Amino acid sequence: MKRLNRLARARPEQARASGAQPASTEETLEILEVGARGDAVAEGATGPIYVPFALPGEQVRARVVGERAQIVEILRVSPDRRPAPCRHFGRCGGCQLQHWDEAAYLAWKRERVIDALAKRNIGLDVEAVVPAWGEGRRRAAFHAARQKGQARIGFQERGGARLQAITECPVLAPKLEAALPQLAAVADLFLPPRGEITLQCLWTDAGLDVAVKGAGRPQALSRVQQEKAARLAESADLARLSLDGEPLIVRRAPRVRMGVASVAPPPGAFLQPTALGEETLARLALEALDGAGRVIDLFSGIGTFALRLAAQAEVQAAESDAEMLAALKAAADGAGGALKQVTTLRRDLLRTPLASLEMKKFDGAVIDPPRSGARLQAEQIGRSGIRKLAYVSCDASTFARDVRVLTDLGFALTRVTPVDQFRWSPHVEIVGALQR
Repeated sequence: MKRLNRLARARPEQARASGAQPASTEETLEILEVGARGDAVAEGATGPIYVPFALPGEQVRARVVGERAQIVEILRVSPDRRPAPCRHFGRCGGCQLQHWDEAAYLAWKRERVIDALAKRNIGLDVEAVVPAWGEGRRRAAFHAARQKGQARIGFQERGGARLQAITECPVLAPKLEAALPQLAAVADLFLPPRGEITLQCLWTDAGLDVAVKGAGRPQALSRVQQEKAARLAESADLARLSLDGEPLIVRRAPRVRMGVASVAPPPGAFLQPTALGEETLARLALEALDGAGRVIDLFSGIGTFALRLAAQAEVQAAESDAEMLAALKAAADGAGGALKQVTTLRRDLLRTPLASLEMKKFDGAVIDPPRSGARLQAEQIGRSGIRKLAYVSCDASTFARDVRVLTDLGFALTRVTPVDQFRWSPHVEIVGALQR
């Protein structure tokens, strides 16, 4: 006990060096705003204090440790506070903002985009956020582990590494939510005695596609395990069950419609989380590229944009993943002549961007990079002869950075539309239209 008391009295730098946690204090805090990661922010004596589940304008009594705080009591309640619709909220790390009024929440997401652009000296009226939740998420990655001997699935706890098992989830599409018990049974079959696996799930036109990560490859299964898996896939009515990227059981080929094409996604392939979100992003991209006759789709994935653009333009799709490119090409070839020419190019665009000379035959481009953005590729687009560009992003700061590069090289940003697919989270999608 004496040792703990000495550490509590130590200077902050001494405590950090010794690995001790800062002392806990109880303070009254005025909440100023919600930060970029979804936590509310108050001003402390030495800097910002982050307060999960508080809202702007609230006054809270909180237990403060360093720059983090936990609400003890809300002394002044925001008129924008509302009851959370999910009983797992607060423990499950999947949602941060279920307690916030919808209009205020969407306005905050728009302001995040405005602020990111302003930091790069880009002034443009940002449109209202488009809620693209639709019927809910068709794609989700569930963690699975054994708890008290039982297989449980869910999401990571907020602020921790433990699994928060779930029995309901209002952000999921109803069919995917209803499959949670069957997914727990799948996890039970493949979980090791210790550790976790991940179930990447996608609701397709053919039913549920489940790709298990971390359980080994199908060749490692015994005959008994294979027979159990076959019975489980039958009873759960799975379309496909895969292990570490290799199909184990295919009862029906999973397919997803993109425009007039029908795509067979590889196991665990990336798709936009909601069907409405995908349709919204694609619509905005097509509007930005209206009139372009030859388009390059950079970071094309399985064809979210390319397969829709090909109804009005010749398209080349560039992507690093060979399986996703093959799925895109097969879908284009199988569209029965309804699409214009679609070609593919396998390229790691983050390491080796498409050069400006390689894009000389294109007058339009769509780019949908990962969260880190694609500054080097943006520079090459800026030096090319491309006249119309749709920039699709999942990060406001890297979007603004790359748009600054493009505008410095002659493009004009004409439209910015935020799109909300990840309901009650701090994530926001953005479609920017640029031209010259």
